[in-house]
Amino acid sequence: MLTASGLAKAHGDRTLFRDVTFSVAPGRRIALVGGNGVGKTTLLEIVLGLQEPDAGEIHRPKDLRLGYLPQELDEDLDGPVLEVVLAGAGAVAELAHRLHGLETALAALPDDVAVAERDAVLAEYGDVQARFAQLGGYGLEAEAHRVLAGLGFAPGDAERPVRELSGGWRMRVALARLLLASPDVLVLDEPTNHLDVDSVAWLEQQLAAWTGALLFVSHDRDFIDAVANRIIELAGGTATEYVGGFAEFVVEREERLARAEAAAATQARQVAQVERFIERFRYKATKARQVQSRVKALDRLDRIAVPDRKELKARFAFPEPKRSSRVVAELEGVSAGYDDHVVLRDVSLVLERGTKLALIGPNGAGKTTLLRLLLGELEPLAGTLTRGATVEAARFTQHQAESLDPSRTVLEEFRTTFGDPSGRSIRTVLGSFGFGGDAAERRVAALSGGEATRLALAKVMCNPVSLLVLDEPTNHLDLPSCDLLEDALIAYPGTVVLVTHDRHLIRNAADALLVVRDGTARWIDGVDEAELGEGGAPAPSPAPAAARTAPGTGARPSATRRPDPTDRPSVSAKARRREEAERRNVRHRSTKDLRKALTKAERGWERAEAEVAELQRQLADPEIYADNEAVKALVARHDAAKDAAETAMAEWEALTTELEAAEARAAGS
Repeated sequence: MLTASGLAKAHGDRTLFRDVTFSVAPGRRIALVGGNGVGKTTLLEIVLGLQEPDAGEIHRPKDLRLGYLPQELDEDLDGPVLEVVLAGAGAVAELAHRLHGLETALAALPDDVAVAERDAVLAEYGDVQARFAQLGGYGLEAEAHRVLAGLGFAPGDAERPVRELSGGWRMRVALARLLLASPDVLVLDEPTNHLDVDSVAWLEQQLAAWTGALLFVSHDRDFIDAVANRIIELAGGTATEYVGGFAEFVVEREERLARAEAAAATQARQVAQVERFIERFRYKATKARQVQSRVKALDRLDRIAVPDRKELKARFAFPEPKRSSRVVAELEGVSAGYDDHVVLRDVSLVLERGTKLALIGPNGAGKTTLLRLLLGELEPLAGTLTRGATVEAARFTQHQAESLDPSRTVLEEFRTTFGDPSGRSIRTVLGSFGFGGDAAERRVAALSGGEATRLALAKVMCNPVSLLVLDEPTNHLDLPSCDLLEDALIAYPGTVVLVTHDRHLIRNAADALLVVRDGTARWIDGVDEAELGEGGAPAPSPAPAAARTAPGTGARPSATRRPDPTDRPSVSAKARRREEAERRNVRHRSTKDLRKALTKAERGWERAEAEVAELQRQLADPEIYADNEAVKALVARHDAAKDAAETAMAEWEALTTELEAAEARAAGS
């Protein structure tokens, strides 16, 4: 369907990538991963034809339909939400417009019009209506409503003008339009950035069943693992393709690195032996010819390049913030909102010192309102809110990176907030956030979006406060930077309130959840996996008034009582990740043959789906309907291809089930 061959791109004297080759085919869902600034977005734009490569070429069929969702929307969408989404349906939308025009024309025909003229309009109307029905036009509006609901829109939002929506919701409208359009190749650049946990889980299900081709950039491990069946890693100036999801990618990459390191070590030993020979006999006349031969051999030697294992890892040792009261904030029966609009009702909770709390729930449910209550930016409409004495707070917002001065260097920008109360070196702290060595001297203007976000996070976290509030901190961060943030949050000595759609970060950094949904806030000790899926669990009925603590009694409801975080055993995140990697290695070795069979079945399924897609494309050609026999033959081929695709899918599903059972046995052994 689409092939990239030998692509290369450089910015100035910096080479982003070279000799990048891959193909995008129906049923292939490719995740493009790599560090910030390696050129992932540039590669997407080259694939789309928005940029030209310095070398190499892209092969696209002329009739290939491409759909693209960028990180930031530069298109000015206008009109009601539903109308804008329906406009993405392409040929179906055009047919709907044509039908409406023909209906108007029929109604406008005078009674004495010639029979032949009326019959001609009716015949065209019948043809267009049949084509519209064949392409599923009559179910189009219902499908648009389904997609909008999955992305978090309420039923009443369908008629709202898109111009009234915030940037994040406009991005959702653009995504809904793309999903409804169902292009041959769907290209998404960090599609989860503007979604909540519920919408991310819904989008996973839609994209995992996507029958066309999908190429996307994401730094959300769970999302990649649920959607992708191939990974392309852009690192070290080149691209490496892996078959499977994120878990398989991690295992295969480790094996590839180990092989490369072993080969490089062997070569290094051989080179060292040759160099010792040259050094020993360099000035011995009888060995001159042998020495020269070995010198030339070394010059011709193709040195094995070992992929860089270096990731943004660091040991964080934050100074203790100013000690606050044990209770950072306590809410008793609090209701909050704006003017006459109540967003949260009857919220009771206790946030204690040292807690790492993650807020989850759909956008618009009240997470931001709750953050503003905790930070003292909003007073409750009802109930009692008590903030702890001597609590100092800091907040990181989604757009904090925009406040950085582009004319400064990283070091100069960081100095504007770094207090260094513990005598730490400013470069040491910057290095722990991934700006070691010359990276500290780069201009802020030259940083990628993820690097700017990381610098803004460093500025917020470098001088710890007793309450740190982070609102979607992982947007635009690459996977190593997300690991860095995870390690930093685990080491952070104060209280953390985290709003994020990144379930991996929640799972590893949080020790409690606050589920904000339907105007309520429900506290859960630990991380409940059921709450991280689509929709979560239903909120319980509010507790009766008698069960809640009366203000001033000093007692707290058992549902919100928190043990002292210092009483809980500390588990090393690094040790957990190491154990997980070891378990994955065991599973991988024990299921190797099954994985090969599954890959073969998947390729067969992809070929069958590609044939179905091609026949559907032929059926969409209006000219084919001029020949009834050709239409019948094409429909028969299409039905047979669909049956073959279903058989191939059944085989793939059976092997998937068998593999899952084998992995479960391996995990339990």
